[in-house]
Amino acid sequence: MRRDLGFWGLTGIGFSNIVGSGWLFAAMYAAQTAGPAALLSWVGAGLLCGLVALVMIELGASRPEGGGTVRWPLFASGRLVGTLIGWSTMLSVGGTAAEISAIMQYAAHYLPGIYNGHTLTLSGLALATGLSVVLTVLNWFAVRMFAQLNNLISVFKIVVPVITVVALIASGWHSGRLTDHGGFAPYGYVACLTALAGGGIVYSVNGFQAPLDFSGETRNPRRTIPAAVLTGIGLAVAMYLALQLAFLFTVPEHLLGHGWQGVSFDSPFGQLALILNLHWLASLLYADAVISPGGSAYVGVAIDARHTYALAKNGTIPRYFMKVNERFGIPRRALAINLLVIVIFLLPFGGWQDIVSVMGDMYLLIYAASAVAVAVFRAEPGGHTAGWVPGLRWIAPLSFVVASEFVYWSGWDDLRLALPLVLGGLLIFLAMRRPGVRVEDDGAGPSRPLGAELRTGAWLVVYLVALTVVSGLGTFGGSGRLPAPYDTITVAVLALVVFFWAVRSGVRHLVAARPADA
Repeated sequence: MRRDLGFWGLTGIGFSNIVGSGWLFAAMYAAQTAGPAALLSWVGAGLLCGLVALVMIELGASRPEGGGTVRWPLFASGRLVGTLIGWSTMLSVGGTAAEISAIMQYAAHYLPGIYNGHTLTLSGLALATGLSVVLTVLNWFAVRMFAQLNNLISVFKIVVPVITVVALIASGWHSGRLTDHGGFAPYGYVACLTALAGGGIVYSVNGFQAPLDFSGETRNPRRTIPAAVLTGIGLAVAMYLALQLAFLFTVPEHLLGHGWQGVSFDSPFGQLALILNLHWLASLLYADAVISPGGSAYVGVAIDARHTYALAKNGTIPRYFMKVNERFGIPRRALAINLLVIVIFLLPFGGWQDIVSVMGDMYLLIYAASAVAVAVFRAEPGGHTAGWVPGLRWIAPLSFVVASEFVYWSGWDDLRLALPLVLGGLLIFLAMRRPGVRVEDDGAGPSRPLGAELRTGAWLVVYLVALTVVSGLGTFGGSGRLPAPYDTITVAVLALVVFFWAVRSGVRHLVAARPADA
């Protein structure tokens, strides 16, 4: 792959990946979940994602590699963890399907037959598939062309939300919204945590890791990656806060008769603009409803290809998909298989919130594994990382706890589907390690016996099973047998215990994987 990307190209990739369909929907879903207290959820998500980003930055700056978020867990924790996280990453391709679903929901304003209020119709699925093909074709050529086109899209994605905030506040401001209709936190402050995942907030802020997956194609990654990632997060959170305020203060009074939970739109800002007689703004929003999610889907298709390339490098999927086009430096076979996966994810879901609630958990497991990886690399005798981020000794375990809490707060309804799906990767690992199957050179050292690999990666299996059990017993959609706040405290303690177990196992793995003469 070619090192053609600089600061602005990477920042544009990060910002464009963060600001997609989330700005069109999350303000409404967050308000339904937490009322005005959703503002705290946005601030919290920005701070906590910034903390997790510091771990990712250290890895990207010290170990730049295409699809690094898939490769680092393999190197640090062995082939079982690498397979499970790789499988989780492949499932998270559904995030691109969420962006395409968002386009369809807004496009239904002009084409009513493509969306029935919950899922895509047959004609909607055909249109979504056609759009997926177009996005794949646009990623077919050199990464420099990809970055230049994405920069143009990013400018539009900044301008339209700013115009939306100014126009809505100027046309429909209602004072007292932070205290009326049940108060600032009408559903309790615990709802702020639920809004992080269920309200689409984590999904909306997620995407900051995008520059890291292009670290193998970046000029001077140690300097460029940290600045690009943190700049993208800061710009996106500021914009989301402004949009949340605009939504809270401009929803017409007559729609709040049943509180914030009763406010429901298929296309929130577009319909709100029509109610306020801002027809020009509604037209602009419905156009941007294609461009903003389209821009994120465009970036998502590129990132998914790097992930698939890395999975082939890991040996999780056939090496056939590792082929890179010599002329353009693009993994075209990976692009093609991802197109199929995106279409499959459009089939069983079809609604934006349905997809993002589950996909958010997939991303968060990548963050948790990355926190373990950076701690393992630092603890390895003779090992090193870039040293760009001070205080990693405490940032890494705290990031693991934060990622674990985010997963838990998403609720039992999502986790009872997401976590067993990820554990399905265990079957893939066992199939790859069955007698007679040749283990490819994946860069993680010499092949080891099955028992050794299971012992090294057992922490992740125990972690996923334990999270599922606590979620079923807890207060976030579970039975409530483990009351608040003891459920959240239990997850934090569990996360810390598993983190130090994982680091210890990882260091042993790296020492064992060294050549005898090292």
